Amino acid sequence: MHLSIDYRTDYRFTQPQTRVIQMLRVTPASHAGQTIVGWTLDVDCDARLRSQVDGYGNKVTMLYVPGPVDHVSVNVSGEVFTDDTAGVIRDAPEPLPAAVFLRSTPLSAPSRGIRTLATQLLDLEKDELSRLHLLNRELNRSLAFDTGATMVDTDAATAFDAGHGVCQDFSHIFLAAARLMGTPARYISGHLYRRDGAERQPAAHAWVEAHVEGFGWIGFDPTNGISADDAYIRVAAGLDYAGAAPLSGARTGGGGESLDVEVRVRMAQGQQQN
Repeated sequence: MHLSIDYRTDYRFTQPQTRVIQMLRVTPASHAGQTIVGWTLDVDCDARLRSQVDGYGNKVTMLYVPGPVDHVSVNVSGEVFTDDTAGVIRDAPEPLPAAVFLRSTPLSAPSRGIRTLATQLLDLEKDELSRLHLLNRELNRSLAFDTGATMVDTDAATAFDAGHGVCQDFSHIFLAAARLMGTPARYISGHLYRRDGAERQPAAHAWVEAHVEGFGWIGFDPTNGISADDAYIRVAAGLDYAGAAPLSGARTGGGGESLDVEVRVRMAQGQQQN
């Protein structure tokens, strides 16, 4: 597919800030199945940008905004060609061995319930790949998608025990269970083309990749119960949300803040005409 992405993030502060620093993981890399043909990042204020690559191989842009500033808008847009590789990731930046992604984190630590699920799946299915597909389907079946139930700092144990959450929570639960079963797994942030026609979305998407012997990294989306295909645009990877979040940072100055996000993923104009 030939996809077009527009991703806008607006920060507003109730009083001027003396400094704003943001880490942006919003620029994807090309790999087999994903070719970036154009990508831009714009900021609506006087800012200094510095690009680098982090320890996970993600493209990172550091954003420094001197004050006084009461509003920062980050706009990302680009076009991507994607192919369906049945979820298998090849030729992506891989600076770390797969075993690193067996490590648990506070956001992906398992609860007793997740441990029970992992044990049951190990008993039911001995083949690793089939077991991961079973986990993917089970989380999709048993958890309710609920945008008002969790926050960005909700961990896997809390979301699983509550039985609902958003794509971030589904992904953290998958990570916890997969790692318990001995499979390296990592959190992926990116974008999803909605085949139901919903171009405008309130946030970026999240899913996971698990490392299977003989195949390498394979993408699983427990929120939708499928493997990642040509509707998915992979941007960043990490041990959990904290390591792959599209935006994170700090500010110096008092008062409150508000955040407004809008993502639009659609067929590129040329493909629409075809």
